[in-house]
Amino acid sequence: MEYIIFLINIASQLISILIIAQVLLSYVMSPYHPLRQTIDRLLEPLYTPIRRLLPQTGGLDFSPVILIIVVQIVARLLTGILNTL
Repeated sequence: MEYIIFLINIASQLISILIIAQVLLSYVMSPYHPLRQTIDRLLEPLYTPIRRLLPQTGGLDFSPVILIIVVQIVARLLTGILNTL
C-alpha cells in the first residue's frame, strides 16, 4: 500500500513540475521547439476540460494554476483514502 501512495505522490509532483516547466518555457522557447511540443502534447488533454469550464480572460490562461490545484487535491484525497485502508 505504501508503494502505491509513493507512486501517487511522485506522479502528482511530476505533473506539477511539467506544468511549471511548460509555463516557463512558453516565455523563452518557440512553440515549435520539439521539447515544448512534447510537453504540450502531454498536458493538453488535462487542460482541455478546464479550458471548457473557464471563461475567456483575454490573454491570461489560468488553466495551469487550476490544474496544479486539482492534481494536488486528487493526490491528497487518494493518499488519504489509501492510508485508511
